[in-house]
Amino acid sequence: MSHSISHFRQLQTFDPEIATLLNEEEDRQARGIELIPSENYTYPEVLATNASLLTNKYSEGYPGRRYYGGQHFTDKIETIAIDRAKQVFRAEHANVQPLSGSPMNQAVYFGLLEPGDTILAMDLSHGGHLTHGAPVSHMGRVFRFVRYKTHDADGHIDFDEVRRLALEEKPKMILCGHSSYPRELDYAKFKSIADELGALTMADVSHLGGLIAGNVLVNPLDVGFDVITTTTHKSLRGPRGGLILCKKEHAAKIDKSVFPGLQGGPHMNVVAGIAVTLKKALLLEFREYAQQTLKNAQALSKALLALGAKLVTGGTENHLMVVNTALSYDIDGRVAEERLDAVDITVNKQVIPDDPRPPMRPSGIRIGTPAATTRGMREPEMQAIAKFMFAALKDAIPREQLARDVQTLCAKFPVPGHRNA
Repeated sequence: MSHSISHFRQLQTFDPEIATLLNEEEDRQARGIELIPSENYTYPEVLATNASLLTNKYSEGYPGRRYYGGQHFTDKIETIAIDRAKQVFRAEHANVQPLSGSPMNQAVYFGLLEPGDTILAMDLSHGGHLTHGAPVSHMGRVFRFVRYKTHDADGHIDFDEVRRLALEEKPKMILCGHSSYPRELDYAKFKSIADELGALTMADVSHLGGLIAGNVLVNPLDVGFDVITTTTHKSLRGPRGGLILCKKEHAAKIDKSVFPGLQGGPHMNVVAGIAVTLKKALLLEFREYAQQTLKNAQALSKALLALGAKLVTGGTENHLMVVNTALSYDIDGRVAEERLDAVDITVNKQVIPDDPRPPMRPSGIRIGTPAATTRGMREPEMQAIAKFMFAALKDAIPREQLARDVQTLCAKFPVPGHRNA
């Protein structure tokens, strides 16, 4: 890491304003509890690849088929990343080039479908993602999305209704996956309905990628899905990027859709970081991390429920949960986010199913355990976090005192890769 330290000193000399803000952000991450389920702390080794000289290199194309010269080492790096992705996720084909989650999903749609085709996907307020056809997204204008919802307070999916919609709307693709759904999905039932229609199956497991890699949640590829997509940062702990994993029969269409269809040169420093991340995912300690992430989520949800919180679906079966703050504390999600932020607990405001409030002042907040688990926190710390949250959301303890208590806890669990770790 000596070269990175040297580079940072150069930055401090040339642009102290930006250098200072970077240090302040590092301090913020260290002193506070990160509960946004889509955020995590990446590995020190990944920080090294992201800051590497690979950022200098254009690598349009694929290994052995590049448009620029000088690809001897980049070809080897990308091939390693592909092979590891296939091994970790038991996939026939992998594309490691998507720059992030949204273009990753777009590449699948454009690669396997035609504009105007129908896709059956989860409704945004019930847990779906913007790229799953929300009206405000460009994909919602290019493809015809039909949306299914959860059907009761416990958040179950009515598969009879999903089947009815599928038979009625005849989608070319059935998409399952989510950004705020606390239950595990029954991929086999989605696959059965798709097979009845001859539809393609896609699972966006961006939130669950690390938990699937750690073999603590079901892998949709194991039940015959055509394609799964996952970001590489959330529960997988890698750099900001995306993976597309699919059956071999879709490989050529997927690759052509990523490049040259949607993007030019991949970010090879990120591809190297993905390769490192996937090597980490093969270790026993990563499986233990994935298991602890789920244990922590169970502990945190139970502690919150015991303190009177109302959780969407009544709990969690994965790493995240959604708190109905309007019902629990008589405040909207934005106020809840601000109160927690003031005591160094980071969450995000979140819509709840069929939310009557607008998206910027929704009825809930979304929280998760991957980042806290990365720091080494376990069930006792989840109990403490629940109490901190209750006190902040009820305004029961002076914020300065509560912030000190949060910081005292966090000081016992250094962030990997930080200068004070």
